[in-house]
Amino acid sequence: MKFIFSILGRLLYKTMGWTFDELPDYWTNKCVVIGFPHTANMDTVRALSYIKIAKVNARLLVKSDWFFFPMSILLKALGGLPVKRDKTHGFVKNAAREFDKRQDLVLALVPEGTRKKVTSIKTGFWYIAKEADVPIICWYLDNQQKRTRWIGKINPGETLEGDLVKIQELYKTAGFSIPLGNLIQ
Repeated sequence: MKFIFSILGRLLYKTMGWTFDELPDYWTNKCVVIGFPHTANMDTVRALSYIKIAKVNARLLVKSDWFFFPMSILLKALGGLPVKRDKTHGFVKNAAREFDKRQDLVLALVPEGTRKKVTSIKTGFWYIAKEADVPIICWYLDNQQKRTRWIGKINPGETLEGDLVKIQELYKTAGFSIPLGNLIQ
C-alpha cells in the first residue's frame, strides 16, 4: 500500500507542477518536523502527499474539525492525526510518550496553527521534541519555486528562545520570516 500511495503522491506533485527534496542526510526516524508556511488547505495536501512519497512513518497533526465522514477516512489513511486546538489535554506529554512506545515516529505539524496571518507561532513542537529528546527538522513549502525543501535540523537546547533564534535563522536563509511576536525577549 505504501508503494501505491507513493506513486499517487508523486503523480499529484507532478500534476501541481511541484518538486521536492529527497530526505536529507540528517534525517532520523524519530523527530518532530515543522513546516512553514501554512497559507492554504493545499499546503496540508502537499504535506500529506510528501509523507507518502518519502514512505516515512509520519503523523501530521490536523485540526480535528476536518475529521468528518468521509474526509476522516482519507485523512487517517494519509497519516493525519486529529488535534483539538481549544484545550491541551496533556498533549505534549502524551505525544512524547508515543516516541517512547515506537521504533520510529515522525510527528509533523505547522507551528502557525492556522492559515490566517499570525503574529507569533505556537511552540508546542519544541516542548514535544524536548520532552521526547528528539530533534526538530525544518521543512519549507517554497511557493515561489514550487518545491518542498528540507532546510535543517536542531536538537532542542536549554531554552525555547535560543532554539527559536536558531530555527528563525534556518528559515531566514530559505527566504522566509517566522512570526515570533513576543516569544523572544
